[in-house]
Amino acid sequence: MTEAAKGLDIHRLAGSLGAEVRGLSLASAGAGEADRIKGLLLEHLVLFFPDQHLSPDEHIAFGRLFGQLEAHPNLGLDAERPEFFELRAESGGGAIADEWHSDLSCQASPSQLAILQMKTCPQVGGDTLWANMYKAFEALTPPMQALCEGLSALHDASPHGHPERKAIHPVVRVHPETGRKSLFVNEHFTRRIVELSHDESEMLLAHLTRFVASPRFTVRYRWSAGTIAMWDNRCTQHHVLDDFEGARVIQRVTVMGDAPKPAVPSRWSPYRDAFSAGSWRDMALWKFLREG
Repeated sequence: MTEAAKGLDIHRLAGSLGAEVRGLSLASAGAGEADRIKGLLLEHLVLFFPDQHLSPDEHIAFGRLFGQLEAHPNLGLDAERPEFFELRAESGGGAIADEWHSDLSCQASPSQLAILQMKTCPQVGGDTLWANMYKAFEALTPPMQALCEGLSALHDASPHGHPERKAIHPVVRVHPETGRKSLFVNEHFTRRIVELSHDESEMLLAHLTRFVASPRFTVRYRWSAGTIAMWDNRCTQHHVLDDFEGARVIQRVTVMGDAPKPAVPSRWSPYRDAFSAGSWRDMALWKFLREG
């Protein structure tokens, strides 16, 4: 048992990641409890705290124990609490996170971690899956690891109607606290590999986004009302199953992070021939590369 886990009821949920934690009241948590939770989060990557039922102000106060909270740039928010937001959906068809993704990878400094509370849980469906990007990278063959380590990718907010919000990040990033390498491309925000032609990029991204969703890297969680989930966005992806019946209401705060650091310096220059070929996608990319 780790030092952080002593005195707590810790139940691992899958071999790759995920644990339920009981024995802490998050509404009254302070710096000491936050340190314990940080240790558990580095170990399990995603944590679930059932039966918490935090008010919005308690939720915000708990989130601030882990860093600066920021408003979500792609969603309408509570004007009184811009760092706090609620999402409501009815009977499927309304989940906006029903693709594998890492939160806000379209930002120069993506989300570090998220703290989500299930307020109203559908009777059927609406589970969420998380995947371990450390294990996904480690399961690649050595030649594929070496290739990916030398590449970077363009991410944008097109799914949210803001294609102008762009960032370029390493395909393989290094976690600033653990030093471990993880894959950092996802089907929701990642548009192309910068150093490859369009066709090559499409081929590699299709492979990687399928690969990271392999069940061996994942945990699937069945929600109950009042459960708080926390996950490390730097080394995980998640996916909402848009199959639920009834209302699904979540509340959330986001702790912003730092710029992803590459595993190795970029080995190749950005691919330029595609720009001269006149592809609008590559022209938009090169405009961004030139202007930032």
